[in-house]
Amino acid sequence: MSLRLGALKRAEEKISSDVLILGGGPAAFGAALYSARYRLNAVVVAESIGGQLNNAGEIENYLGFERIQASELVGRFKKHVESYGVKVLQDRVIEVKREGEGFIATTRRGTKIDAKAVIVAIGLKRRVLGVPGEREFVGRGVSYCSICDAAFFKDAEAVAVVGGGDSAMEGASLLSNFAKKVYLIHRRGEFRAQPILVEEVKSKGNVEIVLDTVVTEIMGTKSVEGIKVRNLKTGEERELRVSGVFIEIGFEPDTQFIKSLGLETDDYGFIKVHGYMETNVKGMFAAGDITDLWRGFRQVVTSVAQGAVAAHGAYRYIEGMKLKKTPGSTGQS
Repeated sequence: MSLRLGALKRAEEKISSDVLILGGGPAAFGAALYSARYRLNAVVVAESIGGQLNNAGEIENYLGFERIQASELVGRFKKHVESYGVKVLQDRVIEVKREGEGFIATTRRGTKIDAKAVIVAIGLKRRVLGVPGEREFVGRGVSYCSICDAAFFKDAEAVAVVGGGDSAMEGASLLSNFAKKVYLIHRRGEFRAQPILVEEVKSKGNVEIVLDTVVTEIMGTKSVEGIKVRNLKTGEERELRVSGVFIEIGFEPDTQFIKSLGLETDDYGFIKVHGYMETNVKGMFAAGDITDLWRGFRQVVTSVAQGAVAAHGAYRYIEGMKLKKTPGSTGQS
């Protein structure tokens, strides 16, 4: 389920809310649901509804669903929060500024949203190889989503998957059902993916594992025709004839946007959180893959949980603001 930004009409000029939630994945919807249940007026703003679930196929590890399509799960999330009156906008927040005790956000379309608290649940963005030919052939053989584009390579002579994590393993396994041959290229000598996924890939007769190797160039004319690779141990270089290159090397934080918010991060660029998902900026919370909490173990269930906790944190913060404004209050709770 991939709802594109350009498909919607221009958003409203000004919106008032209690909680502004940035992001459209499980953490954002978890935050939206619990904000609504606390009777907070919540607004969700996201470029892509679904977050990383848009790149998934079937989900088999979310409690209560033995097996469900990721797109259906996203649809259920959105329908659930909207049933509570949560406004979901497909747009991108480009700026958040402090205004009094609250915040004022501006979207790409010019919408102004004021909020008493902000929950940042923007997830991560995909890493790129940064090699010649990569940008030129995006959509013409270069893909960052095996699950999305595997079917386009049915009966292809050969394709390559680059990466060593879970997404690379899942991609190689899936592509082995479409292409005649799959090269799985990883820069290290061992994989960091779940062992069960590694074993599944190794059992595929048409997957060739190429370790200690990097892609140095993606070649072609109108579309991808091959790649150049180099062995990091021997220095040997060679060309592999492939019609597709699936880059599955993980994700990274949007550090530029995070810095613009004034948020403190760890050495890897993930937002530092504590307590009820509080950040170093008073009134601003974070949840999901973008946080430094449980880094390396990122699941739908953990993201939803963090979103719920962040909503509780926002509720406590907003209630504290009300208490301070109460005549005769000492400001203590």
